[in-house]
Amino acid sequence: MKSINTILPILLLFFIPFVNAQLTVDAELRPRFEYRHGFKTLYPDGANPAAFVSQRTRLNSGYDTEKLNFYLSLQDVRVWGDVPQLNTSDNSGLSIHEAWGKILFNKNLSLKLGRQEITYDDHRIFGNVGWAQQARSHDAALIKYTDEKFKFDLGFAFNQDAENVTGTTLRTFGTYKSIQYVWLHKDWESLQASFLILNNGMQYIDEVNTDNDETRYSQTLGGHLKYSYGKIDFISNLYYQLGKDIVNNDINAYLLALEASYESSSTLKFTLGTELLSGNDGGAPNNGNNDAFTPFYGTNHKFNGLMDYFYVGNHNQNVGLWDVYCKAILAVDKQSNVTMALHNFSSPSDIAPNVSNQLGIEADISYVYNIDKNISLSGGYSHLFAAEGMEVVKNNFDGNTNNWLWVMVTIKPILYNK
Repeated sequence: MKSINTILPILLLFFIPFVNAQLTVDAELRPRFEYRHGFKTLYPDGANPAAFVSQRTRLNSGYDTEKLNFYLSLQDVRVWGDVPQLNTSDNSGLSIHEAWGKILFNKNLSLKLGRQEITYDDHRIFGNVGWAQQARSHDAALIKYTDEKFKFDLGFAFNQDAENVTGTTLRTFGTYKSIQYVWLHKDWESLQASFLILNNGMQYIDEVNTDNDETRYSQTLGGHLKYSYGKIDFISNLYYQLGKDIVNNDINAYLLALEASYESSSTLKFTLGTELLSGNDGGAPNNGNNDAFTPFYGTNHKFNGLMDYFYVGNHNQNVGLWDVYCKAILAVDKQSNVTMALHNFSSPSDIAPNVSNQLGIEADISYVYNIDKNISLSGGYSHLFAAEGMEVVKNNFDGNTNNWLWVMVTIKPILYNK
């Protein structure tokens, strides 16, 4: 916090002289309390539940001229108590979440360079993972074309972990070596359609013979559709993956999703949907084949239950998932709303001999109260009823209760806008 308070006056002194530009400075403070008793995985015997307060603090500045958009987002993520009160240095410290410039060639064509969030459609393949305090951003270059009804993005990224003198082997864990993608989006009167092709390269490292180090590429292609008919909205996702995974298995995987929402009144909305992600029999690739779909860089917390049992740093290369769900959103008044959801999870692949494909049921309820335009209070409770299949997948047969509770305050003031 002290670092951000020091930086803010410096940013203002730097930008204010440019009177012909639009300058916006805003901030975010987001502490969140969580009680975890079976979050992301089944609760084991003999363990104590987790409870903590995490916090995200951001200072954002945007600077726009006729030919340039520039954006800088400074971020601090911490857990209350991870440094002592009389600290001399932070464990987490200050980082850059976004730092990009967009060069505007004309009103339609631009080039966006730097560290940036990449989000498309419903965030299934590319999302900012905003629920996570650290969120997700990419070091990338994007060529963007936009008009009133058509958008086209061509993206590139090439990652290294240092300014090396020789070699291009990437050793940063958990990130891609390179990506190239194209995204197209078209709007009609009642229909919105997007199409994505992603070439995703992961670094393979042979610790014995470095001559075998190589980048192995998979391809994801598919689309997102949204159709509106009166008070009913239909949303669909269809993606297919092929190519090679990081250990050189052949990929043959798919994602199918269909959702329908009905706004019965100005205060009540119902949603019914299903999503199917293919997986591997027995939970692992076999005979050189990998049939498990990977949603890569999406905001996976948004899908398949809020307790994050699937695809949030887990469940990859596994038995897949078939999620059938229903939701209801009730606007209590102009300032608050309640969301309730029920998910039935099962596996589209065989889990193990004589084991049912049923994984379990999750119930989620969350509440948001907007105190004013800059302050909101939210919270929620989730409960997972695990089936035998979930116990096998998570390798936990203790049979304990699994639940999760959270409360969050979000403060987002606009500090300067001129």
